[in-house]
Amino acid sequence: MPMSASGGIRSLKASPGAARRCSLGRVAGGGADGPGEAGPGRPFSIRPVSDDQWVVVAWLWQLFRHDLAPVVNGLPYADGRYQAAPLQRFPSPDGAGHLAWRAHPNTGEDAPVGFALIEGLTGDRRSVTGFWVAPVVRREGIGRRLAIEALSRHKGPWSIGFQHDNASAGRFWRQIADTVFGPGRWSEQQRSVPGRPHVPPDHFIESGWSLQ
Repeated sequence: MPMSASGGIRSLKASPGAARRCSLGRVAGGGADGPGEAGPGRPFSIRPVSDDQWVVVAWLWQLFRHDLAPVVNGLPYADGRYQAAPLQRFPSPDGAGHLAWRAHPNTGEDAPVGFALIEGLTGDRRSVTGFWVAPVVRREGIGRRLAIEALSRHKGPWSIGFQHDNASAGRFWRQIADTVFGPGRWSEQQRSVPGRPHVPPDHFIESGWSLQ
């Protein structure tokens, strides 16, 4: 479920134990951090990205860009990585990140299964810079909950973009818009891609201030 975004956070170099040090412990239900059930009774949690977890986001971003590559005709650069320039803007007062965590089936430790990056917090409109959910847990409701949590935590007008050829993203965000903003309380616009007149225009879901 690669959604939105148009290439790193510091460096992708990390020791083998970096992800382990970012563990949040076993996920449990309850609380304000957005826990829920994924699949047949499998708990998960959605939490803001902490300072030491941005390297985790940087790794997941590569998976996001890999999944998005067929849509945007993307290829890795000389260092073997996909573009990650947008990550240089995080963290900041204008941008925030959220990670979805679920216990890994092999270790029982929390492991990241999705992320959402939000920008425009200090501007007129919020936007989704990147959104991704691990393929194995797609269709279990994690992506839907992650999107609803991210949008609901940052009130204000939204502009959510996705590529014309990314049909699954279009279906997903239209459903989320109906849930979060309400049917008939958002619009969809098309805009040309800057510097790329040969590609179809991008789509943008635009909302007002109110959230349901």
